[in-house]
Amino acid sequence: MSTNFQTAVRANVARETRIECLDRLAEDGDVENLRLFIELDGTPPGLRRYALDRLVGKGASAQLARLAADRALEPSLREEARRHA
Repeated sequence: MSTNFQTAVRANVARETRIECLDRLAEDGDVENLRLFIELDGTPPGLRRYALDRLVGKGASAQLARLAADRALEPSLREEARRHA
C-alpha cells in the first residue's frame, strides 16, 4: 500500500490532505488503490465520490466495472461506476 493511500484512509487527517493524496494516486495511475478507497466502509461519502471521479478521469474501466458489480457499495456510487465502466 502506498503512503498516499495510507494517508487518505486515515480519519484523523484533514480533508484537504486526503484530497491531495487521492489526487496523487490518480496522477500516479494507482487506480487499484483508488478503487479500494471507494470500497472501504466508513470512508466519507464525499471523498468516495471524489475518488470515483478520479477513476473516471483515468478511464479505469476494469476498476469501474468491479465497483458497478459491488452490491456492498452505495447504490449511487455503483450507478455512477456503471455509467462510466
